[in-house]
Amino acid sequence: MPAVKKAVPRKFAADAAPAEPAARVLRRFRVVFNAVKNHFREVEKKAGVAGAQLWALSVVRDRPSIGVSDLARAMDVHQSTASNLVKTLLERSLIEARKDSTDRRTVQLHLLPAGSKVLRRAPGPFAGVLPEALAGDVFQRGLACLVTEVGDGCAAANAAAAVYWGGSRYSTYARPRSSCAQVA
Repeated sequence: MPAVKKAVPRKFAADAAPAEPAARVLRRFRVVFNAVKNHFREVEKKAGVAGAQLWALSVVRDRPSIGVSDLARAMDVHQSTASNLVKTLLERSLIEARKDSTDRRTVQLHLLPAGSKVLRRAPGPFAGVLPEALAGDVFQRGLACLVTEVGDGCAAANAAAAVYWGGSRYSTYARPRSSCAQVA
């Protein structure tokens, strides 16, 4: 009979040696994305619709007669994504689409009573927690820095690929460096 191994307590990430900066950033991203995921799970549980659908409902409520293209712009999503959201909301009778009287090719979206009821029972913010979290001034400066640094990393990777593949077609993502030391 094989010997039974005694359980050895695991070290938690917080107990481990200080992580590399990339690992710390990745850990922070995970925290943010888990918070977003938990928020949308709670939204779906309470409201009965997905987070993006709830956001679309709130935009239609706030901007009656909005079209699908304008909804896509308001949510900063592709037009086909907005169309799919609208299709689902129409099928669930949460909104209605009326043909525009001047241009019969377009539709105007309106919230129905069932859609209002969903919005009343849903926890906010309707656009999710990420846009509000990203709105702070300090976070905005840090985000700008991160975008620059990611751009620099992409430029370095593209330059390495260009050397490896013997061409410059991979070096199209280069961005100017900027100092991020001011971010606090």
